[in-house]
Amino acid sequence: MAKTKEVQPESTGEGVAYKPAEIEKLIVDLANQGMNASEIGMTLRDSHGVPSVKKLTGKRIEAVLGEHKLLADVPRDLLNLIRRSVELQKHLSTNRKDYTAKRGYQLAVSKIQRLVTYYKGAGKLPASWRYTPETAALLVK
Repeated sequence: MAKTKEVQPESTGEGVAYKPAEIEKLIVDLANQGMNASEIGMTLRDSHGVPSVKKLTGKRIEAVLGEHKLLADVPRDLLNLIRRSVELQKHLSTNRKDYTAKRGYQLAVSKIQRLVTYYKGAGKLPASWRYTPETAALLVK
């Protein structure tokens, strides 16, 4: 059995030189530069010394972006899967006998379809949204 260790409490952000309104302004500025939520979080952590946006502002980065209407139409995880499927489809068009890649493509499409079902139920995608390889290629461009 593994020994348990004492857990250190997370810092509350005392000693951060920014107020919540300033952090929100930084988030909006970084989003306008073309960064997504994860890139914004890393930039705030590494360059500005903000350990946790949620502890300082009470909101997640995506919630701040949503308030300012800066979120993408398609959620980031779904877009990454669509990007992967387009790359695999392009690879399969030149390498028809690559069955491992074909299986990877099938798995990616399956994950996309499950995520689409979830996001439609959650209201993050319109009910009429459909995944097709043609629309995926247009969406990635």
